[in-house]
Amino acid sequence: MARAGVIVVGLCLVLYFVLTGQWAFLYLTSGEPIGIAMGAALIVLPLIGAWAILREVQFGIQAERLGTKLDAEGGMPPAETELTPSGRIAKADAEPIVQRYAAEAEAAADDWRARYRLGVVQDAAGRRKDARASIRDAIRLAKDAPGP
Repeated sequence: MARAGVIVVGLCLVLYFVLTGQWAFLYLTSGEPIGIAMGAALIVLPLIGAWAILREVQFGIQAERLGTKLDAEGGMPPAETELTPSGRIAKADAEPIVQRYAAEAEAAADDWRARYRLGVVQDAAGRRKDARASIRDAIRLAKDAPGP
């Protein structure tokens, strides 16, 4: 389902580039300084947006690859407590679990698996920003790790 969403967003982005390119051309050829500035902005700003989307897609692919590998190894964190209907850890149970996985990740600072598990638990606890940072660290560590 997420891949279908990425494809739809990608197609919308292509359509956006075509339409924006047409407007940019019209503004750039207007001869007016404001029009030229707007035309330049219509070229630069979508490129920045495309770069940001590309980075997010790369992150998603790399995170999914590591998650699949960790799951195949049987290393994903087990559900230790009752989850809320949204799939989150109840707030009362979250802090001790996150702290335990954080301590494990600190003890094994070069192990991408420990950092990835921490990210999964942080995400389940509703700490999305921390989870993304931990998974980014796991991706970096996995790239730096020797071996296959």
